[in-house]
Amino acid sequence: MAEPSIARLGHVGIHVHDLEKEKAFFRDVVGLQVTDEDPGLGMVFMSARPEVEHHEFLLCGGRNVDESARVVQQVSFRCNSLDDVYGYYHRFREKGVKFDRMVSHGNAVSIYFYDPEGNRCEVYWNTGFKAKQPFGQKIDLATPKEELMAEVEEYAVKYGETGYVNRQAAAQHNIGTGAKS
Repeated sequence: MAEPSIARLGHVGIHVHDLEKEKAFFRDVVGLQVTDEDPGLGMVFMSARPEVEHHEFLLCGGRNVDESARVVQQVSFRCNSLDDVYGYYHRFREKGVKFDRMVSHGNAVSIYFYDPEGNRCEVYWNTGFKAKQPFGQKIDLATPKEELMAEVEEYAVKYGETGYVNRQAAAQHNIGTGAKS
């Protein structure tokens, strides 16, 4: 008998305080589609690809911790192109979305941002470069795409085998704070 294996992550669910506000944010700002919902149970099922996956993201009412509690490390949404990441950068700025950071992981270009309840989320695009993780190069999406990608490639080539982390910046963004020094 063959060993069982996981094909891919199916979905992520998070508890929220304000279900309607979160649903509006992920529908209207992030662009997910509501595929089902049950207001009585306080559940909203969402997907970026409803024809392929009924739900990739689930919002559930009933969050029972205050905003200072760190419950979700991040929820990440993969984009098909660098243009998509730039598009989200402009959309998030227009909508007043709070940014956490913009970074290249060598193998991806990412925007980390917060939803209305302070959950950290990410939109990213895979670059095709290989890079040992963790890898965190600060980037500026106000930079033209060609310049940005030249810089991303330069760092991926230079640090791809070793990883690249600015530990002071990582601490400011609560990254890896559970590890001992």
